[in-house]
Amino acid sequence: MIDPPAAVTRGDVARGAGLAGLARLGALIEAVAQPLFIWLYGLATYGLYVVLWGAINLVSNIVDLSMTAALQRVVPTADDEDRAHAAVKLALLIAGIPAVLVAILIALFAEQIAPYLSAAPEDRATLATAIALFAPALPLWVFVEVATSAARARRAFGPEIRLRILWEQTARILFALAFFALGAGNLGLVAAHLSSLLLTALLCLPLLARYYDLRRILRAPVPAALPRTMVITGAALLPAALARRLLIDAPPVVLNLMLPGTRGAVAAGLFEIARKLSTVPLIVRQAFQYVMAPLSSAQAHADRAEIAPIYRFASRVSTALVIPLSGLLIFASADILSVYRAEAQAAVVPLILLVTARAVEAIVGPATPIVEMAGHRLLPLFNSLLGVALGALLVAFLVPNHGATGMAIAVGAATIVIAYAATLELRISDRLSPFDRKLFQGLAIALGGVALMALAESVTSGPSRFVSVLTLWAVTSWLTLRFGLDRPDREALGGMARRLRLI
Repeated sequence: MIDPPAAVTRGDVARGAGLAGLARLGALIEAVAQPLFIWLYGLATYGLYVVLWGAINLVSNIVDLSMTAALQRVVPTADDEDRAHAAVKLALLIAGIPAVLVAILIALFAEQIAPYLSAAPEDRATLATAIALFAPALPLWVFVEVATSAARARRAFGPEIRLRILWEQTARILFALAFFALGAGNLGLVAAHLSSLLLTALLCLPLLARYYDLRRILRAPVPAALPRTMVITGAALLPAALARRLLIDAPPVVLNLMLPGTRGAVAAGLFEIARKLSTVPLIVRQAFQYVMAPLSSAQAHADRAEIAPIYRFASRVSTALVIPLSGLLIFASADILSVYRAEAQAAVVPLILLVTARAVEAIVGPATPIVEMAGHRLLPLFNSLLGVALGALLVAFLVPNHGATGMAIAVGAATIVIAYAATLELRISDRLSPFDRKLFQGLAIALGGVALMALAESVTSGPSRFVSVLTLWAVTSWLTLRFGLDRPDREALGGMARRLRLI
């Protein structure tokens, strides 16, 4: 028998978010790798690469029937180990089999798919080959997502650190350099991505073995009701999960389809530059989302009211960290983009728009995963449809004339609507709210620091501008953590709070 889940504390959330945040630093390495990829292969080729990877991500989130989210509900509440292992087996089968079949179809019909994508003339000749070569990324990525989700369902929030940072991201950079040196040409980025993904998938096997018995996964009897439970749970969560991925992966694909030729490939590349950099503050929020999903599921199974203190804690920490970091990215955007090729400076406005949206979203903390995991099956669907509908409407009006900037407006608006709809629903249905005196106090300090960053950006230039904004970010972050969190919050941060002298 699996013991009932222990009560979740602020310390549990802080430790889990810290580990998950380290795992999500892969996004930061991607942002650093971006200039390298663009210098090596060019902005248009990079833009086409992100379109192909975005399409793979979109398809993976459809064919997996949200098994990654279903595991977060089923495993923490499983009443015995056989059921937990059976859930993992079912997730791998339900998600993996259609992924393999779709990948085969993509490879077979690559020549027919290629004319629908926009590409620079130098990429057009190898486009069908790139599509066929990238097709195996679909089942590989589905396996990686399910395996790491199974580990998180055990409240193991940090096992992706080696996979996502040391292996996947670092290996991708090394493979990209190697293929460039070998003269792989325009296919080098695709080959590098596929190679790093294959390595990551292989390393997921020992990750699974650490938290589950691989033989038991194969032999575990499947209870008659479990497949239906997994499919229904995944299908209920699929629209919300797909909507989140649509806002991340669909924009480059849509830009590529709506804008012809080189313009479509370049617009996709510019948006992806802005999106990758805007995910730096998102690391904090995603860390809490990863943690709050299984913890909320386990806690709601016992006493939903006990979610309230950890929800407010997560929101206060998210606000304290994300708002100053967003200010840094906004007011140092020109300096940051200066490490790219000159044509990347056109990503400044999309970057500012996306970072602003992430800052507004961060204030309400992990409302969306709490709604999903607390049993409100229809609300995530409503929120997803609302956000997607707004985003699609804005895309239709703005993208033809404004390209990547129009897409940034659409994505930012949709992101904010989904987050705040979930916040309002939690307030009405469960009387849960992230807002309290400490959150507003931290928000006021953070906004004051951002205003000083804006002043520094306007009166300085060159290296002194970047140093001034960076210094103000560090000071603002410390002040917001010190005075925007109460003492139990700061104590829950453990060693970090002591090293930063917050307590």
